[in-house]
Amino acid sequence: MGSITVARRLAGTVLRECGYQGRHEDVLLVVSELVTNALVHGDGPPSLRVRASVARVRIEVGDAGVALPETREPGPANGWGLHVVRLLSTGWGISPAESGKVVWCELAARFAPIQVTPSEA
Repeated sequence: MGSITVARRLAGTVLRECGYQGRHEDVLLVVSELVTNALVHGDGPPSLRVRASVARVRIEVGDAGVALPETREPGPANGWGLHVVRLLSTGWGISPAESGKVVWCELAARFAPIQVTPSEA
């Protein structure tokens, strides 16, 4: 997986097929950031895995590098990468893989509470 466009397209397809009810734009932004980080800072071509349901999505981006990503002060010089991931996800982390590492995150759909008026109860 060497193209951010291909990664976003794949993620969008998974979200639609699974009926994910969250903000697709947030998921696609996180995919872009994680794949970009893997391309710029990782070793070898990155891999992408997206698992989704109506309420949750898990994104995993792997590469052959063993160096752990560093969270830097976000901005024009360092980019926004992991800062964006941290802001939009319900959790994220780094897991060792058979050949390298996987950076993962999870996002949850935010459902609006159902409003019931006294006459409907």
